[in-house]
Amino acid sequence: MNLHQQKIIPAIKTMKDFETFLQSPYGYAVLLELHLSQLKSVFQYARQCGKSLFVHADLIQGLSHDEYAAEYLCQELKPCGLISTRGSVIMKAKQKKVLAIQRIFLLDSHALEKSYQLIEKTKPDFIEVMPGAMPHVIQEVKERTGLSILAGGLVRTLEDVERALAAGATAITTSNKALWEHYAAVR
Repeated sequence: MNLHQQKIIPAIKTMKDFETFLQSPYGYAVLLELHLSQLKSVFQYARQCGKSLFVHADLIQGLSHDEYAAEYLCQELKPCGLISTRGSVIMKAKQKKVLAIQRIFLLDSHALEKSYQLIEKTKPDFIEVMPGAMPHVIQEVKERTGLSILAGGLVRTLEDVERALAAGATAITTSNKALWEHYAAVR
């Protein structure tokens, strides 16, 4: 499955979420908030089921959030991609030939401008826009950067998903299982 064909990317916070993902038709998911000690077995199970995983490098418990941690993740686990707010992690992922997803927070105009500067420096493969329930800003970021956009955070309804996709998001990252189920059923 191609990432561009998957409207929803399940965001996994617990082992129960992971089990639900393994039983789903989705090919990709994002690992959030898992403990470092769980990662190796999680990746083994995912590969056995033909699934691909992104790791949110900033949220893995028991792991530093720097380029050394990114190098460890890339070499030991070989995820399909790393997500981070940190430029050094994004640049290490690119160096290791792993998809690099720069997460940006849309707090205000100043934060958005700082994000554009960081994106220019790191040149990620994707941008994850947080919160994802801001279609006009998703459209602006896509137009200004020319990069593929993932939208996440505060995407709660089908309408939020559809508006973000219509604004140019490639996919939505969400831990909302009702959204996972809905889009799995309409595939």
